[in-house]
Amino acid sequence: MNLQDTLSNYVKEAVKTVYNAELESVEFQATRKEFAGDITVVVFPMLRVVKGNPQQIGETIGEYLVEKVEEVKAFNVVKGFLNIEINDAYYINFFNSITNNTTFGFESPKAGEKAVMVEYSSPNTNKPLHLGHVRNNLLGYSVAEIIKASGKKVYKTQIINDRGIHICKSMLAWKYFGNGETPESTGLKGDKLVGNYYVKFDQEYKKQIQELVAKGISEEDAKKQAPILLEAQQMLLQWEAGDKEVVALWEKMNGWVYDGFNTTYKNLGVDFDKLYYESETYLLGKEFVAEGLKSGVFIKKEDGSVWCDLTDDGLDEKIVLRSDGTAVYMTQDIGTAIQRVKDYPDVGGMVYTVGNEQDYHFKVLFLIIKKLGFDWAKNLFHLSYGMVDLPSGKMKSREGTVVDADDLIHEMASTAGEISEELGKLEGYTEAEKQELYKTIGLGALKYYILKVDPKKRILFDPKESIDFQGNTGPFIQYTYARIQSILRKAEVDMTAKVEVTLHDKEKELIKQIQLFPEVIQNAADNHSPALVANYTYDLVKEFNSFYQNVSILGADNNNEKTFRVQLSFTVANLIKNAFSLLGINVPERM
Repeated sequence: MNLQDTLSNYVKEAVKTVYNAELESVEFQATRKEFAGDITVVVFPMLRVVKGNPQQIGETIGEYLVEKVEEVKAFNVVKGFLNIEINDAYYINFFNSITNNTTFGFESPKAGEKAVMVEYSSPNTNKPLHLGHVRNNLLGYSVAEIIKASGKKVYKTQIINDRGIHICKSMLAWKYFGNGETPESTGLKGDKLVGNYYVKFDQEYKKQIQELVAKGISEEDAKKQAPILLEAQQMLLQWEAGDKEVVALWEKMNGWVYDGFNTTYKNLGVDFDKLYYESETYLLGKEFVAEGLKSGVFIKKEDGSVWCDLTDDGLDEKIVLRSDGTAVYMTQDIGTAIQRVKDYPDVGGMVYTVGNEQDYHFKVLFLIIKKLGFDWAKNLFHLSYGMVDLPSGKMKSREGTVVDADDLIHEMASTAGEISEELGKLEGYTEAEKQELYKTIGLGALKYYILKVDPKKRILFDPKESIDFQGNTGPFIQYTYARIQSILRKAEVDMTAKVEVTLHDKEKELIKQIQLFPEVIQNAADNHSPALVANYTYDLVKEFNSFYQNVSILGADNNNEKTFRVQLSFTVANLIKNAFSLLGINVPERM
């Protein structure tokens, strides 16, 4: 039982004993810095069941706790807030119990508990990944790692949009204008090469529209009649019919893209357990539409199209099958969700990392799956996130609007290199070590800047601002970690020793901050919010730096103090490393 639970039980017991009243719950908060105390009981909510003066009630409960609870040393009451002081021994015992636990705060999955599948990335195979994909990947990966750390089995997945007219556009442009170019012959990543032909298609399409308009055709008709578009539409029909030549070209160009994506994922530090492809899933769901018609979940209209009426649920009617019998995105998403549970029977919930422009789509999807009678439908969550903007002119992009993910990663490492060189902290590094460090700092800055913000909020991402060695940034936290490693390299103490010390206020505050970590992980998992982990880590680092400035570690007065402070520093470093691993961020041993 943790301290808060113990105190809660004794507060209830005090109210029962003294006032003969039953408290349902006890409200706690952190003690304000200006008052003595470690944890505060809020008296005001008790006035619903206990009549009297809040000051007096607080005093009475405080006296009861001092008498009955070994850990409680003293108390004071300020305007209905009961501030409780806890014995040093409690904090020292707690600290000694976790000193050698390098996974403190992490829970292992319980036998028989349902797994969670987290979907993220899910790109189109007609262009490279961009800044929006970066936020998506970082969020999805981090949420998966946090849920895993909270004690659940997790599968990471994506569905790759590898079919459709947009894919055929790149294919057709390459066929006409590619002259047999390959990633090998051009030295370009495969996704970049294919993306260039998507742009090329658009250029040719616009040119043909202008030519048709010049012949007197309206612009609207010209957009529909442009020969290159008609040919792309024909190519899609050929693909769906299994035309060997078209399918072979599709496989070849998609292969290039996958190789390119894999390089970006590796550089970004994200991975997946299972890949789904739209080309394999787009027909899924049709059988469930048939089932839904039988059970009355869906209705068929006169033209043969099938709909789900969600007006009683405050939404509208949603088409799930066109009149010609072809599937829509919704049909596919229903089928894919069900297929995933068939593939992984232990999955009891899913998290979809998709931008907030799809909020309505997921409301509808989750409701339809629920109506189809699947019990896991109640555990579906849309991790909805806002756009990422860049201050204009800070970073070049190929088309002026889209920021390429690879360019961004490279730019971050370059900026980290420039700033590190200016600060002159890299004596004795080889060139290879420098480059590795720049990448670690640059990526850490990028990931932390994006993940410290609540997912729902829109972000203005400033690369320069993110690589700052001061304030709430990734490099500041990485620098603190490296500083602790420097202390540990110089310290010659027994890291396993249990020592008796009198706690300095700064030591106590640091231990209190360490104690919060398991709860932070659970809250971050429940709220699907890496921001809670990021900002906790910043608070921990601030607390450590305050301790570092106020207390001598290696120059302590005696060996016990020195040992304790080195152990404390080691524990903080381990916590930083573990918290950052949940954000997908590496920490350097020296900086």
